[in-house]
Amino acid sequence: MKWTPRWLAAALMLFFLNLPAAPTAAQDMREAQIQAREARQTLIDRAAEEQRDAEQAAARSREKIGQDRTVLKKTLAELEARHKTLDQEVGRLTAEMERLTAEEKDLTQRLAESDGMVRELVGVIRVNAKDLLALVEHNLQSAMIDHDVAFLESIAEQARFPGMEDIRRMIALLFETIQASGEVSIQSGTIIDRTGLQAEADILTIGNFTAAYRIDDEVGFLTHAPASRKLYALSRLPSGRMQRQLADYMDGSSDAVPMDVSRGGALRQLTHELSLWQQIPKGGVIVWPILAILAVGIVIVFERVVFLWRKRMDGDRLMSGIAARAVEQKWDLCHQLCEAAHAKPIARVVAAGLNCRQMAREEMENVLQEAILREIPPMERFLSTLGMLAAIAPLLGLLGTVTGMIDTFHVITQHGTGDPRMMSGGISEALVTTMLGLTVAIPIMLAHTLLNRSVDNRIGQMEEKAVALVNIVHKNKEREKV
Repeated sequence: MKWTPRWLAAALMLFFLNLPAAPTAAQDMREAQIQAREARQTLIDRAAEEQRDAEQAAARSREKIGQDRTVLKKTLAELEARHKTLDQEVGRLTAEMERLTAEEKDLTQRLAESDGMVRELVGVIRVNAKDLLALVEHNLQSAMIDHDVAFLESIAEQARFPGMEDIRRMIALLFETIQASGEVSIQSGTIIDRTGLQAEADILTIGNFTAAYRIDDEVGFLTHAPASRKLYALSRLPSGRMQRQLADYMDGSSDAVPMDVSRGGALRQLTHELSLWQQIPKGGVIVWPILAILAVGIVIVFERVVFLWRKRMDGDRLMSGIAARAVEQKWDLCHQLCEAAHAKPIARVVAAGLNCRQMAREEMENVLQEAILREIPPMERFLSTLGMLAAIAPLLGLLGTVTGMIDTFHVITQHGTGDPRMMSGGISEALVTTMLGLTVAIPIMLAHTLLNRSVDNRIGQMEEKAVALVNIVHKNKEREKV
């Protein structure tokens, strides 16, 4: 039996009702006890009724709890079964996830490898596209053939992903360029002439190396501008021999033709190559004395050559004639032979010997030697001056070199070495003066040597003829004595 709050209150009331009362209030106590017993009975009945209600409620609760326990057990069994099923599903999914993870890792690795291969392949294609674009742009034939290279530019600039169709177009364009590079053709076309205007010309293309043109009688080489895809005539025409070779080849009358295997390098050098007269003004003030030396040297050499050429004579023929007439004692005829060639040094020397033929041998040799010495100064005139000029010219060139280097170092001191063009003036002066000094000195020195050699030969010839004359005269004297 459970003690509820109501039961505790009734018990306390009965306890107080059962306490002994005072004798004076017995009757009242009796009535109170009766009321208490009635109240107690009422309370007991109420308590029993509440107990029955409580027991009924407890029974209902136990029944409900039993029902709930059955439902819970059933639900728990279902949940346990579902949990077991879920555990199995989780195990299966875990195994599947591990398998998929491994497969994903493998696929990721394979994708990375494939992506690397694709990137490498695309990179190779882009590099080849750049090379092919440069090959087409720098090809002389591209000025004659309009190639579609827009797709190459987009591929090379990574603006377009190359596909198989682009690769096929690249291959076709490459083979077309290779084939065109091996052809030699002559056709009419438009070029930019040396005046900067468009002109129609016969264009000769020799593979991918050289292009030439002919406009009326003008024949020259062409250069190619990749940006504009046009052919430009070089500002300078080639030499006359090259022009004739080009014209003959274009006419089909020759199998040989000059060509630039450096793809324009030699032609550009030909264009910027300066002649000697174009380089001279870059030498500064020193070049003018050197040129003056050259002018004086040329005048002296010309005068000496003319002088010696006019004084030349066949001495052997003269001596043969004198020897023949001396045998016959016809000395007057010998004098006439010398007088006929009186302007020649050899004739004057021989004439001086004939005039003293009556003298003794030693005296006659002295007279002839004096006559030879008299002829030497006119023949050696200006030769010492020519030698001096040959020595001064390289010294002036060396002086120009020193002054040019001084100017160069002055520019370096003022402005540094950042701009080589600022130093080019001094370097040009240094090199041009040296070159010009040697250019002048070498031919003058050679001419001086040759003229000296010629004078020495003339002097030797006069000495030889003088000795021959002495021998002729004295042989005749001995013959007369006999």
